[in-house]
Amino acid sequence: MPIKTDAPQELTPREIVDALDRHIIGQADAKRAVAIAVRNRWRRQRVPEEMRNEVAPKNIMMMGPTGVGKTEIARRLAKLTGAPFIKVEATKYTEVGYYGRDVESMVRELVENAIGIIRDRERANVEEEARRRTQERILDLLVPPAPTHFEASTEEEDPQARHERTREKFRAMLLAGELDERQVSITVEQKATPVMVGGMGLENMDMDLQGMLDKIMPKSTSRREMTVLEAGKFMLEQEIDGLLDTEKINAQAIELAEDLGIIFLDELDKIAAAETSKSADVSRQGVQRDLLPIVEGTTVQTRYGYINTDHVLFIAAGAFHRATPSDLMPELQGRFPIRVELRDLTKDDFIRILTEPRSALTKQYTALMQTEGVTIEFTDDAIEAMADFAFKVNQSTQNIGARRLYTIVERLLEELSFEAPDMGKTTVKINAAYVNERLAEVTEDEDLSRFIL
Repeated sequence: MPIKTDAPQELTPREIVDALDRHIIGQADAKRAVAIAVRNRWRRQRVPEEMRNEVAPKNIMMMGPTGVGKTEIARRLAKLTGAPFIKVEATKYTEVGYYGRDVESMVRELVENAIGIIRDRERANVEEEARRRTQERILDLLVPPAPTHFEASTEEEDPQARHERTREKFRAMLLAGELDERQVSITVEQKATPVMVGGMGLENMDMDLQGMLDKIMPKSTSRREMTVLEAGKFMLEQEIDGLLDTEKINAQAIELAEDLGIIFLDELDKIAAAETSKSADVSRQGVQRDLLPIVEGTTVQTRYGYINTDHVLFIAAGAFHRATPSDLMPELQGRFPIRVELRDLTKDDFIRILTEPRSALTKQYTALMQTEGVTIEFTDDAIEAMADFAFKVNQSTQNIGARRLYTIVERLLEELSFEAPDMGKTTVKINAAYVNERLAEVTEDEDLSRFIL
């Protein structure tokens, strides 16, 4: 089914799932849950205004071991919908009063992400005008304006007309790239050296301290020699910055973050502490308490203005090996009404992961070796052998999901990667025997596999 790239936020749930299937194998329940959550945001924008503010996002909690696709689903979803997205680990936040990051900083990061999206969008709108202005500035350097006061006899050509003709000639040469290597001298404004501010919490200050200092500090300029091509790139950025409306960008970014922002909160299980656990970090419950108002909906001050988190979509994830969702505060549990459990990957899943996605590992390594003139051909029995090794090692040691395939394939192709530059143009067929020869010894020694695989 074709993807509407011109309006990605209008994708149907089925289109979202189809798009995720191109990159992520299995986990149909999780894909359906996030697809419905995203579509509900589109629906919310189209209900009557008095109802719109009452429709809360259906936050999702994904539970499953590492390496099964939790983070990848959220990351691909954000890229697909064009929504502001950030991924944060719950473990890097600590309760107010302890050394660490303030939970509100995740909302500020979301706004920064939205600023980048809106800025790129506005940049595309002004780029044509900026290029026109840049071209005129470069022509002013190459063909200085004609003097306004001159004395000309009736027999001589009008200097102004001669100047315009020369300018148009240079314009044609400039557009053809014939002047790219010519040297010009331009005035460059020296930016003030950024002031490094340290100390607890200062990295999350709401005020733009560097921006304030830039306005206070006197500007210094210097002359620099560069080619026309380099000067054009430099001036284009100057013109784009001058045409962009910063206040408009900030306002639109906050609105975008409020309506479509997605915060992926990973490692949520690491801040869960059972009531009977005496060794639990004293700060875990504090982080949950500080996190609760953000998820419930509150107003956070940022350097670009105030943002309300009532309609930000939160997707939480955790392995929940030692803890369970019930170990979280009841109020926080209630803010994640959609629960999705991601299953362990099977041998068949590993086979599909190695072959089906557009960026499958086998396709990546084939492309990498092709740069050396070495063509790799993976046979079906080789793919099955690699999947079997990955599945067995995950079962006998630590289960790290699909990440095990990285170590398996890297170990398998280690010798080939080293020798490839000296092999010349050749084809290497990798079959089951090739795989068994290079991996059997390591996987049979369980102690060794813990460190190598």
